[in-house]
Amino acid sequence: MEGQAAAPAAGTVLNALATGTGSAFAIDEYTTATVELTDEDDVTGEIDGAEDADTRLIERCVELVTDRFGNGQGGHVETESEVPMASGLKSSSAAANATVMATLDALGATDRIDREDAARIGVSAARDVGVTVTGAFDDASASMLGGLTVTNNDEDELLARDTPDWDVLVWTPPERAFSADADVERCRQIAPIAEVVAGLALDERYGQAMTINGLAFCAALGFPTDPMMEAMRTEGVSLSGTGPSFVAVGTTDQLEPVRERWNDREGTVWLTHTQTEGTLTDV
Repeated sequence: MEGQAAAPAAGTVLNALATGTGSAFAIDEYTTATVELTDEDDVTGEIDGAEDADTRLIERCVELVTDRFGNGQGGHVETESEVPMASGLKSSSAAANATVMATLDALGATDRIDREDAARIGVSAARDVGVTVTGAFDDASASMLGGLTVTNNDEDELLARDTPDWDVLVWTPPERAFSADADVERCRQIAPIAEVVAGLALDERYGQAMTINGLAFCAALGFPTDPMMEAMRTEGVSLSGTGPSFVAVGTTDQLEPVRERWNDREGTVWLTHTQTEGTLTDV
């Protein structure tokens, strides 16, 4: 039994580390998972191009799905990604979602669960293996459902969903930052600002929410604000996740001058678009 799925990456509107409320939006870059189920007892995993990478998350996703919808089958899962790991672009959530849906596809069970609950399986797996602080239901729901979501990560509750139509500019420096290593106590000190950002997001003022979030979390996590200042004439700009990537949204005309400035920086810059379909099994 074999299944395959592709899950989009995402950018940040509100980082949930401060209060447990978060918001993210899917972008048109993907992680693909291929799952082959067997009668073996164990599950093995492989991440293309990263032989020494930790595969516990994707393996746990397979285990949770087969325990619930199959007969506890083992097997093998392999992921390949357009999204750099530990870059703040929700690569873990995308890998979990792709693996969950690929396993459901292998079992012929994609119609036996709604997408919100499928995202919660990946969140449970992430908590089980310790790769998340908040549970990251904001990231997982945006990647699974597509569009932009606002969530209560303490309760894994979807508060709102929208489908903004933005071009998205991404700058990813060569450094990496693992979300599980973020200074949570420092982030909690900016909770009053995060509450304002949550209100803006729920009022559909996403660009303002992003920009305030970015300035606050750059201060909390020690990232420079210069990349944000270079993008202040866009619809919104933020540090994505716990960094090191920055994302700016708007029209191509708004983003092109920013791309010229960000291209002078070390790392990778690319222009993409918001994604509204969520995780895909027809790949």
